[in-house]
Amino acid sequence: QVQLVESGGGLVQAGGSLSVSCAASVSISDTDGMAWYRQAPGQQREMVAFIRNDARTNYADSVKGRFTISRDNAKNTVSLQMNNLKPEDTAVYSCAANWGSTTYFGRGTQVTVSS
Repeated sequence: QVQLVESGGGLVQAGGSLSVSCAASVSISDTDGMAWYRQAPGQQREMVAFIRNDARTNYADSVKGRFTISRDNAKNTVSLQMNNLKPEDTAVYSCAANWGSTTYFGRGTQVTVSS
């Protein structure tokens, strides 16, 4: 079973930076890609960044130019560097692994951006 554990959330002022990381219990090279999602209170979960096994990336328009997703295959970790954070980035950020037709999610870590 795939287990994903996030870390690194916290409170930051608007304009600041924060990095969150995800440790996987499996080899991330065996997945079909890794992603970061977020869910704000009262909102639907949305994907903010995706990284393929060939390291190509995709980003939601709302975070392009501010967020960077990266992966370390040797450590089986995926990270999300978030710069120039805005109050609207406040959410629970969850790591996800695509495996065939199944997407596995971690429990998430809270990111709060104060104005």
